Amino acid sequence: MLCLRQVCLFTLRCYQARTLCSDLLLSQINGCTHEDEVFSLVGRNKARLSEKHVGVALNMLWQLQKKRPFLLRTSDYVRNHSQFLTLCILAESKVERMEDEVIVDTLYSILRLNVEDHISLAKVLVTEAWKRLERLSLPALSKFALCLYKQHRHFSPIIGQVAHIVDLKLDSIQDIRILSVLMISISDVITESFRDRLLHKAQQLLEEKNEVHFNYARRILQFLQNVRLRYHPLLEKCNRIFLESASHLDIHSISHIFGLYEQLGFDNAEFRLIAKQLLSETIDDYYDPETFAKLFFALGPMAGSKVRERLLGIAAHMAEEFSSHQVLMILRTMQKMKCRNSHLLKKMASVLHKHLDSYHVLQLVKLTQYLVVLCCQDLELFAKLKTLLLGCLKSTVIPADTAAIIRVLAMLPSFHVEEIIINKAAAVLPQCRLHHLNCIATALVKWNHHGQLHWQNSSELCAKLLQKLNDCGFQRLQKANNLNLLLEELTHVNGEWFEEVLNEETMATCKHLIDQITWANVLPLSFFLIKSDHRCPALFDRIASDVFFFQVPPSEIYFILFLFSSLNYDPPDDEEFFKSCIHHLTSNLSHLETYHLVLLGHVLAMAGYFPPLLITTIFNVSFLSKLDAQLEGILPDTVKQRVHSSLMKLNRAVCLECPEFHIPWFHEPYCQRVFHNSTSQINPQRQHIHRMLIEILGGSNYSRISVLTPYYYEIVHIFTVCRIALEFLDSKAFSKDYSRHLKGEPAVKKRHLEMLGYRVVQIPHFEWNSMVLSTKGEQLEYLRKQLYTEYSDVRHAV
Repeated sequence: MLCLRQVCLFTLRCYQARTLCSDLLLSQINGCTHEDEVFSLVGRNKARLSEKHVGVALNMLWQLQKKRPFLLRTSDYVRNHSQFLTLCILAESKVERMEDEVIVDTLYSILRLNVEDHISLAKVLVTEAWKRLERLSLPALSKFALCLYKQHRHFSPIIGQVAHIVDLKLDSIQDIRILSVLMISISDVITESFRDRLLHKAQQLLEEKNEVHFNYARRILQFLQNVRLRYHPLLEKCNRIFLESASHLDIHSISHIFGLYEQLGFDNAEFRLIAKQLLSETIDDYYDPETFAKLFFALGPMAGSKVRERLLGIAAHMAEEFSSHQVLMILRTMQKMKCRNSHLLKKMASVLHKHLDSYHVLQLVKLTQYLVVLCCQDLELFAKLKTLLLGCLKSTVIPADTAAIIRVLAMLPSFHVEEIIINKAAAVLPQCRLHHLNCIATALVKWNHHGQLHWQNSSELCAKLLQKLNDCGFQRLQKANNLNLLLEELTHVNGEWFEEVLNEETMATCKHLIDQITWANVLPLSFFLIKSDHRCPALFDRIASDVFFFQVPPSEIYFILFLFSSLNYDPPDDEEFFKSCIHHLTSNLSHLETYHLVLLGHVLAMAGYFPPLLITTIFNVSFLSKLDAQLEGILPDTVKQRVHSSLMKLNRAVCLECPEFHIPWFHEPYCQRVFHNSTSQINPQRQHIHRMLIEILGGSNYSRISVLTPYYYEIVHIFTVCRIALEFLDSKAFSKDYSRHLKGEPAVKKRHLEMLGYRVVQIPHFEWNSMVLSTKGEQLEYLRKQLYTEYSDVRHAV
């Protein structure tokens, strides 16, 4: 009995000593300040390492790496160390005894150390965590979901189970960090209704918290991008968080945010100004290729001339160091900047020769597009690209890739079309979406027009393929039963083939799906109708209904108003419609961009509406100063030109139609500059009409072809007892549907000219070019009737 007692006491002392020793070892691991210290402890204590020691050691290796700047991390050294392999083997053998959080932390740590997904430890950890999925805490569940996302398991059954758990526990989630991670992780396997619940929950949590880390807001943007939804309430809230966190943003965060904004079609001038200032002050700090490429992407499009030249110079100097991805990023940004710097372009082309084999098919497509648009002159490079693209075309079985390759092959200079391209296109047509069909049709029409189809029976083969394209397009539209999916396909569709062949059928399909129009899809529908240039009363009236109107974000109302104003369409209750729009806008002026207000003011003026609050806000010295700063500093050239033009037109409209505002006309210098810089030639038909007017009136003294009126309208001026302004209206002045209705801009011009005291005579192109006016005599008689119908006494005065 005494012997047994002594044995028990000895065992207890050994266990206590081991526990104390183990706790000491745990403290030592947690106290390490370098990876080598961790590896040294592991090497000396292999036999005593428990599952907890192993988990803590692997986590500590990641934490030490995390503390270092990205470029100074040594993940390769850590992964290749012999004791790291020891830790992985030990962890794999002890997985079943690990606590739930330790399993997830271990998986997260090895993935952040860039361990390959397929190594056995990663597989074992995922399997064990899957078994325990239902009992994981919300923090552990979110971290595990993020691990699965990083492993690209976007559609795996386990992600589906995670989504189900989130669905059940959504109401209990009160941490925006946890929610934001879960949202991006499950974004590919959720329904539309579940998506909306997640958005509502995220919005609720963001509003409840006074301070939110910008990374959580960035994840919300990533979720919106993943589900391809531009949800303005959340976009604007996230943007506000970025503005409040500006001092903590680095180049990696800023470039990522700009990339997400670009994909979501969102922009904010205030964020651009702050980012521009932050980045411009620290150009010299970015001396490594990866960081500089991000700087070039973020700062280049909004840089002033001096900063722009510095960026181009540094990029050329650093060219040889750029990776294949960085070269692509530089060229993409050059295209966005409309920069054709020959020196930098030659450098990029030279570097590309060694990277070409590393690009996948869609990168080759983008690369070719950038080089063509930037007018690269490296014919050898284009020859290599052609060979690679043709190789990809022969091997691919994906319709989207096939269409993209054919589209970009059509951009190549002096391209000889091989018969295999046509055969490949014909094979994938039944599986193609509308924009894929459009790509193939556009390429085919171009090749046929330029005589690039040289094999036997090419014309016959081309005609058959075009007919098959048409049939596939009609069939796809006739089968469409979801408006959202249809509008997604129509986003990138344009060009003559679609306009001539499928536009009418597309309108009919949209009308058939009219009950599916909601506040969430009214914007893409408006975009399509603007692009198609068609007046469709049924669709327009549905958009103008107030069923969902006030759910549309104020910043998106501009495009709806532009649709109605530009196509000169009045809905059944037009006054109520425009008043509702104006009320919604004026209640939210503070939420709108400075330049958006100018665009809104112009589009409302086109329809004949001048809200006093909006007009007095715009024509204010401080507002115009702020607008000038944005126009000079950050906005793309195309936006600058549109805003300048809209402000001038709004100024003109207010002066002519609302003199009670006492707004001065201050665009004289701008108009003179635009007129003198204009390179547009006088329309030949307009010149022909002018020669006939001289013949009718009896001399050149009675008519001038290009006269500028007060407020800078250009007209053909006829000098008679009444002043007559004659205009030849080409196809751009009318909608493209069968109604041939006069559009908003020429209607406003007529209204303003009449206010200036002119009798306006408008000659529509479809009347002038009709068979009825096929002879000179008929044209002369037509002009006489237009001039003299209401003023029979003019002939005697002349």
